Amino acid sequence: MQVDIQQKLLNDKQMMEFLKRNSTWYKQLNRNSASYNEFVGAMKEKYKTRATDKMSGLMENIDMISSVLNILK
Repeated sequence: MQVDIQQKLLNDKQMMEFLKRNSTWYKQLNRNSASYNEFVGAMKEKYKTRATDKMSGLMENIDMISSVLNILK
């Protein structure tokens, strides 16, 4: 694995946690450092940190608040 990728992984606790839970990524990152972007994408999808996940979470919160306000009327 390239040194710059190792540094990125070591500096991010969330990446290290994902890497520990999904150890197949060790092999992929060791063999092909270009798969780092795929690794980041898989991690974001798993932990729901993509922009689309954040927007859907926001919409769910707005719907819930709207429902509570309608009940209080």
